[in-house]
Amino acid sequence: MSEPTQKYSITMPRDIAEAARARSGPSGLSAYVAAAVARQIERDNLNELIQVAEAQHGPITEDEVQALRDQLHQAREQQTGKGESAA
Repeated sequence: MSEPTQKYSITMPRDIAEAARARSGPSGLSAYVAAAVARQIERDNLNELIQVAEAQHGPITEDEVQALRDQLHQAREQQTGKGESAA
Protein backbone atom coordinates (compact mmCIF):
# COMPACT_ATOMS: atom_id res chain seq x y z
CA MET A 1 0.00 0.00 0.00
CA SER A 2 1.23 3.52 -0.77
CA GLU A 3 2.08 6.12 1.80
CA PRO A 4 -0.64 8.73 2.28
CA THR A 5 0.01 11.86 0.30
CA GLN A 6 -0.78 15.50 0.79
CA LYS A 7 -0.74 18.34 -1.67
CA TYR A 8 1.84 21.12 -1.18
CA SER A 9 2.63 24.29 -3.00
CA ILE A 10 6.34 24.93 -3.54
CA THR A 11 8.29 27.64 -5.28
CA MET A 12 11.43 26.95 -7.31
CA PRO A 13 13.31 28.55 -10.18
CA ARG A 14 11.52 28.06 -13.48
CA ASP A 15 14.51 26.47 -15.24
CA ILE A 16 14.82 23.83 -12.51
CA ALA A 17 11.09 23.13 -12.58
CA GLU A 18 11.09 22.75 -16.37
CA ALA A 19 14.16 20.48 -16.31
CA ALA A 20 12.49 18.32 -13.64
CA ARG A 21 9.25 18.18 -15.61
CA ALA A 22 11.17 17.16 -18.75
CA ARG A 23 12.89 14.33 -16.86
CA SER A 24 9.97 13.19 -14.75
CA GLY A 25 8.61 10.80 -17.34
CA PRO A 26 5.40 8.87 -16.85
CA SER A 27 5.61 8.94 -13.03
CA GLY A 28 5.07 12.70 -13.12
CA LEU A 29 6.64 15.75 -11.58
CA SER A 30 5.33 15.08 -8.07
CA ALA A 31 6.98 11.65 -7.91
CA TYR A 32 10.21 13.06 -9.33
CA VAL A 33 10.33 15.86 -6.76
CA ALA A 34 9.40 13.48 -3.92
CA ALA A 35 12.26 11.14 -4.89
CA ALA A 36 14.70 14.07 -5.02
CA VAL A 37 13.61 15.28 -1.59
CA ALA A 38 13.89 11.74 -0.18
CA ARG A 39 17.48 11.49 -1.49
CA GLN A 40 18.32 14.84 0.09
CA ILE A 41 16.90 13.70 3.44
CA GLU A 42 19.07 10.55 3.21
CA ARG A 43 22.13 12.73 2.55
CA ASP A 44 21.27 15.03 5.45
CA ASN A 45 20.86 12.03 7.76
CA LEU A 46 24.19 10.59 6.61
CA ASN A 47 25.93 13.93 7.18
CA GLU A 48 24.51 14.03 10.72
CA LEU A 49 25.83 10.52 11.38
CA ILE A 50 29.26 11.51 10.05
CA GLN A 51 29.32 14.57 12.33
CA VAL A 52 28.45 12.42 15.37
CA ALA A 53 31.10 9.82 14.46
CA GLU A 54 33.75 12.48 13.89
CA ALA A 55 32.88 14.14 17.20
CA GLN A 56 33.39 10.80 18.97
CA HIS A 57 36.37 9.44 17.01
CA GLY A 58 37.93 12.43 15.25
CA PRO A 59 37.82 13.29 11.56
CA ILE A 60 38.66 10.65 8.98
CA THR A 61 41.81 11.37 7.00
CA GLU A 62 42.13 11.49 3.20
CA ASP A 63 44.36 8.41 3.40
CA GLU A 64 41.63 6.50 5.24
CA VAL A 65 39.04 7.58 2.67
CA GLN A 66 41.30 6.50 -0.18
CA ALA A 67 42.00 3.14 1.47
CA LEU A 68 38.26 2.50 1.76
CA ARG A 69 37.72 3.55 -1.87
CA ASP A 70 40.45 1.12 -2.91
CA GLN A 71 38.80 -1.69 -0.94
CA LEU A 72 35.44 -0.93 -2.55
CA HIS A 73 37.01 -0.87 -6.01
CA GLN A 74 38.71 -4.22 -5.40
CA ALA A 75 35.49 -5.77 -4.11
CA ARG A 76 33.60 -4.57 -7.19
CA GLU A 77 36.27 -5.98 -9.48
CA GLN A 78 36.12 -9.35 -7.71
CA GLN A 79 32.33 -9.34 -7.92
CA THR A 80 32.40 -8.81 -11.69
CA GLY A 81 35.21 -11.32 -12.19
CA LYS A 82 37.76 -8.74 -13.37
CA GLY A 83 40.03 -9.29 -10.37
CA GLU A 84 40.29 -13.06 -10.93
CA SER A 85 42.19 -12.85 -14.24
CA ALA A 86 44.92 -10.72 -12.69
CA ALA A 87 45.91 -13.51 -10.22
